[in-house]
Amino acid sequence: MFKKLLIANRGEISRRIGVVARSMGVSTVAVYSDADAELPFVREADEAVRIGPAPAKDSYLSIPAILEAAKKTGAEAIHPGYGFLSENAEFASACQAAGIVFVGPPPEAMLRMKDKSQARKLVAAAGVPVVPGTEGVVPDVATALTEAEGIGYPVLCKAAGGGGGIGMAAAKDPAELEKVFRQCTDRAKAAFGREGVYLERYFPAPRHIEVQILGDHHGHLIHGLERECSIQRRHQKVVEEAPSPLFAGGKHPEVAQKLFSAAVAAARAFGYANAGTVEFLYSEGNVYFIEMNARLQVEHPVTELTTGLDLIGWQLRIASGEWLTVRQEDVTRKGAALEFRIYAEDPVKFFPSPGPLKVFVPPTGEGVRLDSGYAEGNTVTPNYDPMIAKLIVSGATRAQAIERSIGALEQFRIEGIKTNIPLHLRILRSEAFRAGALDTRFLEHHAKP
Repeated sequence: MFKKLLIANRGEISRRIGVVARSMGVSTVAVYSDADAELPFVREADEAVRIGPAPAKDSYLSIPAILEAAKKTGAEAIHPGYGFLSENAEFASACQAAGIVFVGPPPEAMLRMKDKSQARKLVAAAGVPVVPGTEGVVPDVATALTEAEGIGYPVLCKAAGGGGGIGMAAAKDPAELEKVFRQCTDRAKAAFGREGVYLERYFPAPRHIEVQILGDHHGHLIHGLERECSIQRRHQKVVEEAPSPLFAGGKHPEVAQKLFSAAVAAARAFGYANAGTVEFLYSEGNVYFIEMNARLQVEHPVTELTTGLDLIGWQLRIASGEWLTVRQEDVTRKGAALEFRIYAEDPVKFFPSPGPLKVFVPPTGEGVRLDSGYAEGNTVTPNYDPMIAKLIVSGATRAQAIERSIGALEQFRIEGIKTNIPLHLRILRSEAFRAGALDTRFLEHHAKP
């Protein structure tokens, strides 16, 4: 195991990685921008290095600045967290060239996943079911219109080099496809530096289910069961849980087995190692591969709390060359867990709500865990993602986890900014959520103010 780890991220995930690393005897180096100098993750690290001004491109996305910080402090490894450089193969390669361990998959695996259309072809060849769509990037509108006729409307236009719902839009007919094709192309170029888009069949109301993967550098690969991530707004997840209500209590075992087998097959096709997640759509009894995320997921705590897997701990051990000693038969589930992303935003209009945290009193109680990037007195700036904390609540049953979640959210006191806590409470109190009737358009039909 390496002795010093640099965490190339910020906020709650930097803080969480630091806690796990220090518990394993690994000293930590935080890197921070001018906007984050007073946040807890900086104060709690063993060392902290300023890497630039507030804009992410000048700080958290600056490969030279991060590598210089690692060199300056003698860090032997870098954990990228999620977002920023976490899925950047160039960064992983640069770490490798500098003799620094990158806590994540091999750069070659990341490159195979980078182009989503090519990734589809690779996993399809491995027998993994994929959403019907184009074989590769669509060069122009005319080709898109021809391909869409074969796929069948509605279709989804997606940026080949992107993620997070950016550069993605649905079209119900040819006229709308012409419009969204140009929109997605422009957004892909602005966000990812390349215009390529591809088409997939659009399922109006599927479930979004993902499978946790863990693999070492010695060929041992397992799955860590599934998470339900169907409650989304603009393709961004809002609430996640484990297990999925679709499979809880042993329901639909054949579909579950198909899901897990497909996830492991996809990871093997990419040559994957370390922690990762394979995402699927579920519709009418079928599962379809969407993409693989070459990093830790925001929602990983619900897996940790229900399986007992220490995902960050295993990331560090695997990156240091250790064998993954967990066998597939060792991975079992106990209870249920829900995660709520607490955003600094208006809960009705969904506008960002930056400002000072005049009061920040987290909830406590049985089964309550808070991963927070801020403390009372800190200021939430508009420079980064508006998530200020993740509230994770577990229980012996889903019903108990829901009741504990309501109590925890009602107890959570935040003043000085608006948050989406009222939205979470509306979701939890809806009959559809309690019944486990979830899909990606849940918020359009339920939990309205």
